[in-house]
Parts: sequence; structure tokens; C-alpha cells
Amino acid sequence: MTIEEAIDMAGQVQAAVDWIEVGTSLIKEFGMESVRRIKEAFPDKVIVADIKTNDNARYEFELCYRAGADVATVMASAPDATLDLCMQTAQSHGGIIMIDLLNVTPQRVEELQRYTEAVLCQHVSKDQQEHHGQTLGGQSIPDPQQQDTHSIDSDSTQAARPSIAAAGGITLDTLPSILQDRPAVVIVGSAITKAAHPAAAAREIRSRITEVMQAMQKGAYHV
Repeated sequence: MTIEEAIDMAGQVQAAVDWIEVGTSLIKEFGMESVRRIKEAFPDKVIVADIKTNDNARYEFELCYRAGADVATVMASAPDATLDLCMQTAQSHGGIIMIDLLNVTPQRVEELQRYTEAVLCQHVSKDQQEHHGQTLGGQSIPDPQQQDTHSIDSDSTQAARPSIAAAGGITLDTLPSILQDRPAVVIVGSAITKAAHPAAAAREIRSRITEVMQAMQKGAYHV
């Protein structure tokens, strides 16, 4: 996908979305120009630069925020020094840090709870989806404090915790189980971008999220 194609796709679905992700592959192919142009095209949307930082944190996060990103991503497997620098850089730019939990243990998730201003993203990778048939449906974010359920209660009145996000092969069918964890952010890719009618698909997914969350608040929906 080119930058122009990405802008066209985002334009089709913008009425139904709050955040727009500039994907890792787009950034690798076109650099920060992809982030800059998408932010220019959609200045009122939250722009996520999915850079997946592992090292050289300050430099890479500075690139993202200076290009207009509101959110930048770092891998949970990165050293704590890297995560600390990402957090410091995000705070200095008024930005958000998203920590990608791809392939990490519940113990690591526990260690990450101290980043209370971050977003922790449970993520099933593209390779896992395409080659192993895995999706996020039926999975939940590991919670070291609730080993029986392995889910983070984002409504907890206990100590402050990071927000949670969900990403990876999310579809209309898998949404209900994913929403049981009450993620603050739901990241949907191919179910929209590869749909015959992306705008309609985005509207349907947003409507489904609203429907399920309202039912859950009333205690009328269970998976």
C-alpha cells in the first residue's frame, strides 16, 4: 500500500473511526513522510505511528512525534531502559506510548503495570494470523493478579493501571469476546481494509462495539 492509498482508505472510513494507525510496513517503506502526510490529511484524528521500537528509543519516538504522531509504539520485550526513555519522550511531547505485548509472558505484563500512563496492547501478529490461523478472539490480556481468569479489569478501583488495547485479526464475530476485557482501544485492520466496502464495514464494526458495550453495562450480555 502506498501513502496515497493509505490516505484514500482512511478517508473512506474516517467517519467511523477515532484513531488511524500508520502501519509498521508503511513506515518502513516510506519513513516518517507516511506519518506526516496522514496527520496532515486527518488533523483531528489520533494518529498512531506503529514503529515497534526496540532500541534507540528517544531518537525513534522523537521522529514519530515531530512528524505529527499522537501515539508511538514500543515492544514490551524491549529493555526497561528503552521503555523508560519512550515514556519520558512521550511525556515531553504530550504524546502517548503504546506497549505492544506481542509474545510476552504474564510475568512481563506484571512488570509493565508500573507504566500507568501507557496503553498496553494485546496483539496477535500477522504471521500468527496468516500461518497459524490465530486471532485475538477468545484470548484475553494476561493479568498476573488474577491468574484464574487471565484478564485485566480496566474498571478496577484498585491501584492505577495502564489502559488496554486489542489488535490482531479482529472481526465482527470475535468482537464480543474481546470486549469482555473492556479495552479502551480496539484496533481493526483487515476486516475493514480488505472488505468489499470498507466504509460500511467500519460503520458496522463501530455499531457492534456500541451495541455490545451497552448490553454489557446493563448486565445483559455475556460471552
